[in-house]
Amino acid sequence: MTRRLFSFVGILIGLILAALVAGAAYSALKAPLGTTPNSNLDPENCSPGPCANLNGFTIWVSKVHVNNDIVHMTVKFQNSSAATHVAPEDLNPIDSGRRSSIPFAGIAGCKSFARHEFSGGQTFGPVDICFRVADSTPPFILHWTPDIGAFCCERDITIYPT
Repeated sequence: MTRRLFSFVGILIGLILAALVAGAAYSALKAPLGTTPNSNLDPENCSPGPCANLNGFTIWVSKVHVNNDIVHMTVKFQNSSAATHVAPEDLNPIDSGRRSSIPFAGIAGCKSFARHEFSGGQTFGPVDICFRVADSTPPFILHWTPDIGAFCCERDITIYPT
């Protein structure tokens, strides 16, 4: 009886440790935030910044400016990855108060785009997008989650008005 109890407790402790290691490994996959203005240049050599390259899928952000509570920016994509498309829901802007929003259209200089299918090194954009912020103090973060795979990839791009 005691032997079974020790075996059960040993297996339970092993499963808990395995779950902790898996959680730590998953959280280690997230990229750190950039700390200097418009210099999020990745080892994949995307430039000029701010930009991000995730397994051959590149986004460039430019012409960032703030007008009251609306942040305007221009984004451009190039896809040489396994992904097949880009969509507005792949972009999640976050203000300095860590509140997120979604890109919107309907005012001058703010456009929307539909899901765009492309691959093989093709480009899409530039597209002028906007989002509303509760805190207009820079920096802002553009959280990008392209559809490259179940466990890959997402990136936070730190952006400052230019």
